[in-house]
Amino acid sequence: MSGTPSGDLDPEDAKIVTLARSSRARTGAAEGAAVRDTDGRTYTAATVALPSLQLTALQAAVAAAVSSGAPGLEAAAVVTGAGTVDAPSLAAVRELAPGAAVLVADTGGTVLEVLTAAPSA
Repeated sequence: MSGTPSGDLDPEDAKIVTLARSSRARTGAAEGAAVRDTDGRTYTAATVALPSLQLTALQAAVAAAVSSGAPGLEAAAVVTGAGTVDAPSLAAVRELAPGAAVLVADTGGTVLEVLTAAPSA
C-alpha cells in the first residue's frame, strides 16, 4: 500500500492513524503512535526525549499496552516526518505481535507504507 489517505483505510486502522497523529500534534513531538490490542483497546504515545529516558513513540505505545495488560496487538500506527519506522520501534511491535500490521503515515495522516511480518521460510 502506498500513499493511502486514512479515509481509505479500514475504519479501525484509520482510527489508530488519527490517534497517532493527534498524539504527535498535541505534544509537538517528532512522532506519534497508537496501537490496538487484541481486545480492541487503543493506546497512544508520543516520542519521549528525556535525559534519563528515550523512547520512540511506537516503543512508548507498546509499553503502555504491555503495562496495561494487553494480551497482544492487532495493529500499530506511527505518524512521522521521517517516512519510515526505525528497527527498534518495529522490534517492539514484533516482540509482542509478530503478525501485526504497522501503518507508517506522514504528518498529514497519509499512510505511506504498511509493514507486515515477513513470511516464514
